[in-house]
Amino acid sequence: MQPRRPRLVLAEDSVLLREGLVRLLTENGFDVVAATGDAESFLAAVAQHAPDMVLTDVRMPPTFTDEGVRAALVVRQQYPDVAVVVLSQYVEENYASELLAGRAKGVGYLLKDRVADVGDFLEAMQRVAAGGTALDPEVVSQLFARARREDPLSTLTPREHDVLRLMAEGRSNSGIAAALFVTEGAVEKHVSNLFTKLDLPPAGDDHRRVLAVLRYLDHVD
Repeated sequence: MQPRRPRLVLAEDSVLLREGLVRLLTENGFDVVAATGDAESFLAAVAQHAPDMVLTDVRMPPTFTDEGVRAALVVRQQYPDVAVVVLSQYVEENYASELLAGRAKGVGYLLKDRVADVGDFLEAMQRVAAGGTALDPEVVSQLFARARREDPLSTLTPREHDVLRLMAEGRSNSGIAAALFVTEGAVEKHVSNLFTKLDLPPAGDDHRRVLAVLRYLDHVD
């Protein structure tokens, strides 16, 4: 008995690419139940056909900015069992992160250049249809770079990391100084730098030392 072909709704505004994808996917194990050229028709088709997965371009009519990926996020939210693959000319970091937020199963973010490698593209589609994840290597690279940019702990020096670690253990400045064989004045300078790098200015009743430790523990977890 042949396995059931995944039912798929496709959204791509380029007629040539859309027809090419329909033919490619149909010939390789997918049942394309609808192929649309704009986000509104795409969402209507998803509601009508209840597919197993969707494949959509990022930029679609009428503004050709982010209609497609926003529609993909709607599908992700309203139909959590539907696998979602987004095709893009470029890496849209914000949308890629949002698409992966919460759960990373049954989701793909591929660059259009990958479609030219039919084998890789079909393998990625099949993996997502089976509940897996398929991310273009360039997407992964940029998301890692973004994570490093957004992580304030990555800006700390090795000595500042040591000070923060000892703060998390409950050590006082004098205790930290003894553990690191430095003066209390040096520790105070490191602690001050920590507060600046972690964006913890004096404010109200906030205990900056506690907040710094909480950020450290969150990073460790």
